[in-house]
Amino acid sequence: MDRTETISMLNEYVDMLMDKSDAEHPMWNIEKILSGKPNKWNYIDGCMITSLLNLYDISGDKKYLDFADRFLGWFVEEDGSIKTYDVAEYNLDNINSATCLFKLYDLTGKEKYRKAIDTVRAQLETMPRTKEGNFWHKKIYPYQVWLDGLYMAQPFYIEYERRYGSIEGCEDSFKQFHNVEKHMKDPKTGLYYHGYDESRQMYWADKDTGCSPNFWLRALGWFAASLVDVCEAAGDVLQEEQEYLHGLLKDLVEALTKYQDESGLFYDIVNLPDDERNYLETSGTALISYAILKGTRLGYIDARYREYGVKAFDGIAAKYLGRNEDGTPKLGGICLVSGLGGANHRDGSLDYYFSEPVVENEAKGVGPFIYAYTELIRE
Repeated sequence: MDRTETISMLNEYVDMLMDKSDAEHPMWNIEKILSGKPNKWNYIDGCMITSLLNLYDISGDKKYLDFADRFLGWFVEEDGSIKTYDVAEYNLDNINSATCLFKLYDLTGKEKYRKAIDTVRAQLETMPRTKEGNFWHKKIYPYQVWLDGLYMAQPFYIEYERRYGSIEGCEDSFKQFHNVEKHMKDPKTGLYYHGYDESRQMYWADKDTGCSPNFWLRALGWFAASLVDVCEAAGDVLQEEQEYLHGLLKDLVEALTKYQDESGLFYDIVNLPDDERNYLETSGTALISYAILKGTRLGYIDARYREYGVKAFDGIAAKYLGRNEDGTPKLGGICLVSGLGGANHRDGSLDYYFSEPVVENEAKGVGPFIYAYTELIRE
């Protein structure tokens, strides 16, 4: 499949997803569909709406903005309250969709979006923290920091503080990245562990380091994406701290490219390509592609890294972008979910990660693939 064919199919695919989805029935939220429960405010939809707003940004086609406005507008009430969202859950995943509200407020001028931004910001005001100051990933996961959470919360936090808050809030956000590097980066590989438990009490946590045992691709992808999104959201504030994040991104990309498969993709457990249970995974590869392409475009890392991001995007398109028997487009190779702890005793072992299902058309893969696509064609 050449680039022109990929772009044509991807545009067709996005149109199909929008045509078959609304706020109560998103076709791309496979987790929710499999649960059989009504849709709620969630980060999976946030990934998809972010991708559509990115498409609007580069194309100017109002169909993307109108869909995003209808979709998130269904959740957001005129007083700024959000259907199904509860601050008291203290779940960083629930911050993610609110990042879209800044752009929707700017583009539509609807005051309900500005009010909803404050509704979500209130969660961070009282969010439980580790002793060193990082947000817990969720209230139900005390003293735990997951790489996922950096992407879920920090771009929103830094954007809010730059627009409406304080330089101290921006500094607080950057400090949380310092702590992640300090505790979660493996000095041998340069990769980051999926989770860290400051208390060392969870069964998956190493008693000495507090870290979970493996390098899960999508967590690394979330982290890479958080680095570029936070720097973009920070604008012209705290340039030295932004340079620090640029360094983290450069080092992470250097570490990751050692494990990039000849296909362009990365394996679900990044550093174990020879494990017969392992597989080339879409969502994490797409996030890394996005981070590299955006990081090189904005000058955060050297332009020579761009080829790795392009190779990753093209690899996904070649291996996993295709058509169903009825001719409709699909995107496969997407890990449905991988977490730590919880009722299913997710212990961070290889057996655990490889037991999770691989699905098609899930927004945790589709959204980041579109992120990478929009970066690819921005120049």
